[in-house]
Amino acid sequence: MKKINKDSTAAEIVSADYRAAAVFEQYDIDFCCHGNRSIHDVCLEKHINAEEIIHALETALQTPSKDDNDYAQWPLDKLAQHIEEVHHRYVTDKIPVIAQLLQKIVSVHGAQHPELSETEQLFQASAGELTMHMKKEELMLFPFIKKMAAAQKSGTPLPVAPFGTVQNPVRMMMHEHGAEGARFRQIALLNHQYTPPADACNTYKTTLALLKAFEDDLHLHIHLENNILFPGSLELEDTLKTAG
Repeated sequence: MKKINKDSTAAEIVSADYRAAAVFEQYDIDFCCHGNRSIHDVCLEKHINAEEIIHALETALQTPSKDDNDYAQWPLDKLAQHIEEVHHRYVTDKIPVIAQLLQKIVSVHGAQHPELSETEQLFQASAGELTMHMKKEELMLFPFIKKMAAAQKSGTPLPVAPFGTVQNPVRMMMHEHGAEGARFRQIALLNHQYTPPADACNTYKTTLALLKAFEDDLHLHIHLENNILFPGSLELEDTLKTAG
């Protein structure tokens, strides 16, 4: 990737190399829902030294990668399928597990930790919204992205979109991503960035660990869509329109 500087955005840095995500997480910098801001602007807002961030990013990018997937180079149909099979499945599988654990620790620790009740309410709201959100992607947006990818490969015209243009569902999905990102920031804040209190039992600790893992996966999930899949889909639609 090109050299990181103050004008680089969090989205483009993470899209080029996902190892950078850990640095942005460490400094509480949003690279998925609001990743289009420059390092300069983010650091100015958070009163962080930009050179410190750049140095940390350059160091992180020199460490061995745990994920060799260069998602930005994947065909759009492959990326959409990956998101559905990996991240949508993860959300679907983890929602009932976390919901049950939250219910349990609220009943046991809720009186001493009233933030748990609010956490449970926020998670339930997120679970409902994410479930509907993923269905819209699986039934409407992703199939059309795959049709566009197939049209490009076969040299056929742009398929007719039931929603007019891919810009419409993309705009809606990104708005919903922002809402869920904000909701989980609130959950993290309520629970001191998922740090268990001194009186936390093992179930309490497990629940917070699962909530953190859920948010971490959501960040990657949203990043893959907002910063790679959606821009690529908009560009592909324009390319097919021009070719047609």
